[in-house]
Amino acid sequence: MRKALVIGIDYYEHVNRLHGCVNDAHNVASILGRNGDGSVNFDVRLLTGTGPGATVSREELRAAVEQLFRDDSDVALLYFAGHGHVEATGGYLMASDVRMGNGGLPLNEVMTFVNGSAAKNRVIILDSCHSGVAGNLDTGANVVQLAEGVTILTASAKDQYASEDNGSGVFTMLLVDALGGAAANLVGEITPGSVYAHIDQSLGSWDQRPLFKTNVKKFVWLRKVPSPVSQAELRRLVEFFPNPGAEFALDPSFEPERAPGAEHLPLPNPINTAKFAVLQKLNRVNVVVPVDAPHMWHAAMESKSCKLTVLGEHYRRLVTKKRI
Repeated sequence: MRKALVIGIDYYEHVNRLHGCVNDAHNVASILGRNGDGSVNFDVRLLTGTGPGATVSREELRAAVEQLFRDDSDVALLYFAGHGHVEATGGYLMASDVRMGNGGLPLNEVMTFVNGSAAKNRVIILDSCHSGVAGNLDTGANVVQLAEGVTILTASAKDQYASEDNGSGVFTMLLVDALGGAAANLVGEITPGSVYAHIDQSLGSWDQRPLFKTNVKKFVWLRKVPSPVSQAELRRLVEFFPNPGAEFALDPSFEPERAPGAEHLPLPNPINTAKFAVLQKLNRVNVVVPVDAPHMWHAAMESKSCKLTVLGEHYRRLVTKKRI
């Protein structure tokens, strides 16, 4: 059971209104609901504050968060886009009806629900100003208290604002990009760690800085997308490269194409060209590289070899340990 509560609030009755949070929430809900192959992923509940007749009150916000973390689901994910507030008493998520920042839902209360939850994996994603305070024992310390199985990903540090660009939060744009496949590994899994790495690399030192806090033994995947190579093809790494540092010898019979003037070379061998097609796919995802040749075609035509990259060695070890 995978549950996601996705909240976006643009409309505020007593403080400045926002413009991109509802749209961000819809984008996040849409991409979390299905995996890349169309299969069901998260069971998503969407709450949006769009106007006077469609608000998210503090009471409704609190009740929804409490309900999300009440049971023993496999994954419970909270996404919030809206106003955030921080002061000496802690951080707050601001609902539509707040009059002052500290009238919002305290992040300490959210973390009480999260840390006490029976859900196996709890993921909190906050696109709000000052959201980096989430999980801290207090605003004046860098001490974080997270129960096992909890991961927090925030748009900015506790003393930073969350930026918008073209009607969308910068953080959420990168989050959706990551979940869309930009942060997938070679088996098509997207984890909180790979999402953070994608966002972190996309923001410069002068931009808002996302924060990542976690206490897990193993990352849970947030979404799956079709992988650029199949697991069956990855498992052939131990066939081509049985030992660390091994090279796979090539010759012209592996290459199905011939340049003019190469009629004297051996004809393509169907068994070898089938192997070479797999090796070329692995080359395109930086798992295999030619040795002393600019491209795989040259390595074959010049009877050279190919070898694993550092990433390739990593996946070869996973195959050897039957992790793939």
